Amino acid sequence: MSVSGEPADHAPHILVVDDDRRLRDLLSRFLGENGYRVTTAASAVEARAKGGSVVFDALVLDVMMPGETGFEFMRGLRVSSDVPVLMLTARSDPSDRVKGLEIGADDYLAKPFDPRELILRLANLLKRRAAPPRAAPPSDAVKFGPFTFRLDRGELRRDGELIRITEREREILTILGHRAGGEVSREELSGGPDSGPTERAVDVQMNRLRRKIEQDPANPGFVQTVRGVGYRLAVDG
Repeated sequence: MSVSGEPADHAPHILVVDDDRRLRDLLSRFLGENGYRVTTAASAVEARAKGGSVVFDALVLDVMMPGETGFEFMRGLRVSSDVPVLMLTARSDPSDRVKGLEIGADDYLAKPFDPRELILRLANLLKRRAAPPRAAPPSDAVKFGPFTFRLDRGELRRDGELIRITEREREILTILGHRAGGEVSREELSGGPDSGPTERAVDVQMNRLRRKIEQDPANPGFVQTVRGVGYRLAVDG
């Protein structure tokens, strides 16, 4: 375990997973200097072992690692955890970014990158996770087909059974649910013009969400596209 600086015990704890020792050391030092607790892992196997005994607040995960890749680790992680994940991808391959979002990453950053940008993106992920729920409308839940989404708790259930969703999916459903069937722009869903996720990333995340709730994701009945605007959630009633 590698811990940098002397952050407070309640400071967010970040797991950095990358096979490049110099990058791990750089991020460990930089994150520590900015008030984070940091643990590093050189492989997916090591990350999984450390995650079994420690609850992390977020992960910084490299895509290209020998053995089990970041993509493969991510797929397994999302079976049991919705911890925010910032993926590090190769600038020469933009398809990595789309693939990472499709399998559950919350944001991505292309190598090489400015560590200050990583700090800002990580802070945004943690802020979204820690933010209190938005004020709920008279009904604190929206229903669409067999699904119920609790706006106050951020819980999605199908016929009473809890469905696991990521922080970004929870945020998107909250915004759409509060609009109660109204149109929501891609810019609003991305968090605004100065936020990390792009409007293209919103489209990718919507496709991922549709695969969880739509009977036919190619012809969605619940999360509907509003051409030239964005999306709407077709709620019952």
